[in-house]
Amino acid sequence: GFIALWAYTRYFDDPKIVTVQQDQAMRYASLPTANSAPLPDLTFAAENSIHSVVHIKVSQKGNYYSSNNIFDYFFGDGGSHSQQMPMRQGAGSGVIISPDGYIVTNNHVIDEADEISVVLNDKREFKAKLIGTDPSTDIALIKIDEAGLPTLKFSNSDDLKLGEWVLAVGNPFNLTSTVTAGIVSAKSRDIGINPDQMRIESFIQTDAAVNQGNS
Repeated sequence: GFIALWAYTRYFDDPKIVTVQQDQAMRYASLPTANSAPLPDLTFAAENSIHSVVHIKVSQKGNYYSSNNIFDYFFGDGGSHSQQMPMRQGAGSGVIISPDGYIVTNNHVIDEADEISVVLNDKREFKAKLIGTDPSTDIALIKIDEAGLPTLKFSNSDDLKLGEWVLAVGNPFNLTSTVTAGIVSAKSRDIGINPDQMRIESFIQTDAAVNQGNS
């Protein structure tokens, strides 16, 4: 469609309506003005982070439970029955922190999982083993048997400033290697999302889109 834009420059004595194509309007809107800083280029950060962010898939075998239904007693074989609940599956994200396969994720992603699989950005899939967990900070460490993996470096969040550009990289809704951008809206947020009684929360708040599966 077409978009009507108000344009006022030194070439016009009075405001005028200029009709342009929609793609032209997007280009005009993205051009920096004389008094504004250039828009940030996030391509380098995106291309160098998606290879270190992995897709984690977990499954939990269904537990058995006994049924002592009165109807089973009269109309069945007269005894209790052991039935199995269906297998539960979930997904999340993780970050490779060492070339030999150590990966950090959230504890609630792998909590009570019987099997953990890790899918790299190049689609290779590995079985992972659980190394350790810390429910109070909702952090878990897992490992895959592979070498030469790309990693992300740790930084000091105390040096982070409000308004700085940030990327959220993950696998929301099982869509792998998704990147969204925003700014740092606030630091040291405690929102009570961790149910652990000894929880320690200090989240970085951002307006970058974060959805289920980004954990």
